[in-house]
Amino acid sequence: MNRDNQSGEVTFMLLGFSEFPDVQVPLFLVFLTIYMVTVLGNLGMITVIKINPRLHTPMYFFLSHLSFVDFCYSTVVTPKLLENLVVEDRTISFTGCIMQFFFACIFVVTETFLLAVMAYDRFVAVCNPLLYTVVMSRKLSSLLVSASYSWGIACSLTFTYFLLSLSFCGTNFINNFVCEHAAVVAVSCSDPYISQKIILVSATFNEISSLMIILTSYVFIFITVMKMPSIGGRHKAFSTCASHLTAITIFHGTILFLYCVPNSKSSWLMVKVASVFYTVVIPMLNPLIYSLRNKDVKETVRKLINTKLLCDKMSN
Repeated sequence: MNRDNQSGEVTFMLLGFSEFPDVQVPLFLVFLTIYMVTVLGNLGMITVIKINPRLHTPMYFFLSHLSFVDFCYSTVVTPKLLENLVVEDRTISFTGCIMQFFFACIFVVTETFLLAVMAYDRFVAVCNPLLYTVVMSRKLSSLLVSASYSWGIACSLTFTYFLLSLSFCGTNFINNFVCEHAAVVAVSCSDPYISQKIILVSATFNEISSLMIILTSYVFIFITVMKMPSIGGRHKAFSTCASHLTAITIFHGTILFLYCVPNSKSSWLMVKVASVFYTVVIPMLNPLIYSLRNKDVKETVRKLINTKLLCDKMSN
C-alpha cells in the first residue's frame, strides 16, 4: 500500500451536484423520499416473504436476498448523498471513501449474479415444472446465493487492493456524489492503468457471463412457452417472468449505459445521473416491480394491514 494512502492528510471532496446550488433542497427531498420508500419497500418485502409460508419457495428466497442487497446498497450510498446536499463541507475521509467503494462494489456485483440466478430459477420453473422442487432444492438455492455473495466480495477485495496501490495527494475533488471507481481514479497522482484494466476486464466478464446466463435461460423459456397449446398457460408463464425481465432490463441497461459514456468533462453529468439511477432509484424500484405484479405478495400485505387496523380498533 502506498504511504500517501496511509497518512491522515489525504481527503476527498465529493462534488456531487454542487454546480446546481438552486436545486440542492429539492434534490434532498426527492432522494430522502426515494430512500424512505427503498427502506420500507425492501425490508417490507423481506418481512412479507418471511411470514407467509406460501412464499417459502426458491423464487422468493432469491427475491428476499435481492431486497437485502438493494437495502444495503442504497444505505451505503444515499445517507452520504443526503448529507452533502444540505452541508457545505462535502469532505469524506480516505478510509470512508474506500469503505464506501468496497461495500458498494460487493452489493452491485452480488446483485448482478443474483439476477442471473433468478433467471435460471425461472428457466427451471417454466421448462421443468414437475422437477422444480427437486432441481431447485434448498441446498442448491443456498449454494447459488452464497456463490453470488462470495464472488461479490472477491471482486471488491481485488478492486479495492488495486485502488489502494494508487497515490493520492492532499485534497482530491471527486466529480461525483459517490466514491465510484472511475471518479476516484481520475484524481490519482499515479498511473491508474493497471487498476483501470483490472476493473474493465472484471466488469466485462461479470456483465457478459451474467447476461449469457440470463439470455440463455430466457431463450429456452421463450421456446417452451411458445410450444404451450393453451393461451392461458402462455400468459401465466410470461407473467411469472415479466417482473424479473423488467428488473433485469433496468439494472443492466443502466450499467451498460454507464460504461458506454466516455469519462470526459462534458459527460460527467450523464455519469452522475446514471449513477443516481442504479445506486438510488433501482433499489427502490425492485420491490415495487415485484410486489405490484404479485398476487401472493399483495394478499399478504393486505392481510397485514387489516390485522394492524383490527388491533388498533381493539386497543381503542
